[in-house]
Amino acid sequence: MRDRLDDALRAGQLDGLHAVVASRGGRSLLEHYGAGEDFTWGNPLGVVEFGPGTLHDMRSVTKSVTALLYGIALGDGLVPAPQEPLLPHFPHHPDLAADPARTRLTVGHALTMSLGLEWREDLPYDSPANAEIAMELAPDRYRYILERPVVEPPGVRWAYCGGATALLGKLIADGTGQSLPEYGQAKLFDPLGISRYEWMAGADGVASAASGLRLVPHDLLRLGELVLREGVWDGRRLVPADWIRAMLQPRLTTDWDGRYGYQWYLESVADHHVVAAMGNGGQRLYVLPDLDLTVAVTAGNYDDPDQWRTPLALLEQVILPEIR
Repeated sequence: MRDRLDDALRAGQLDGLHAVVASRGGRSLLEHYGAGEDFTWGNPLGVVEFGPGTLHDMRSVTKSVTALLYGIALGDGLVPAPQEPLLPHFPHHPDLAADPARTRLTVGHALTMSLGLEWREDLPYDSPANAEIAMELAPDRYRYILERPVVEPPGVRWAYCGGATALLGKLIADGTGQSLPEYGQAKLFDPLGISRYEWMAGADGVASAASGLRLVPHDLLRLGELVLREGVWDGRRLVPADWIRAMLQPRLTTDWDGRYGYQWYLESVADHHVVAAMGNGGQRLYVLPDLDLTVAVTAGNYDDPDQWRTPLALLEQVILPEIR
């Protein structure tokens, strides 16, 4: 596998790769660290020599971690179920809750990014015209999300929306009485042995549920192994099994004809079912249940329309050909 990786690097098929770690059955298959220019939430870090202890932006992989936390909180009876109406849980905006076009919104529509509200994230993330950036700049991020113009009925179509995940983060924080980092540390990170992480916050001090998490690659891999083990770690159940099943049930089709569950992508690669968390720049967490395989990738191809090529090449051309 190492030879295949070296060949792919020399051939320029893995441009922007910062790190990859992979395990099968809990045993290491591959570990590689490179060097390259990096950023954290758009702030330049210069050229970084990556290693096992280097924290890296997870970007929108954070959304999938937020979904795990939502399932834990749901199991604890602290957040509303997917079928429950959404707006009653945002009582500071009664005018929006009274809008008939918005009363149909449920928590499930936020989980599946199918709110039916106007939301554009297909612009660079350094532009205030990008809806996620506009949300961060707004005086009230939740009002900004919920008052977006209604463009279609909810639940009809998947449309990428970091605002949907921000709403989930608010429900977790309100229900648990803890910030996302606090609840995440107590319920997920500490039990997994994840001691080094950052969860970046906006100007209002609210940790970003959509893109704020920074992890080292091996800890990202642990999260994938937790999903692979259906929520159990070292004999202890961390995430309810019924939530893992619900979270990974295909519900809507993405713009590229993949499938989407609750904040996780469901793809097919080389005839293998792949559960994936994805983030801007080429951040990936791949879980292949039929192969007992987990792969964590970090990369620096931020805002590149072809950013998907490097992690997919790692999976298709380097790792899977070596699996028997």
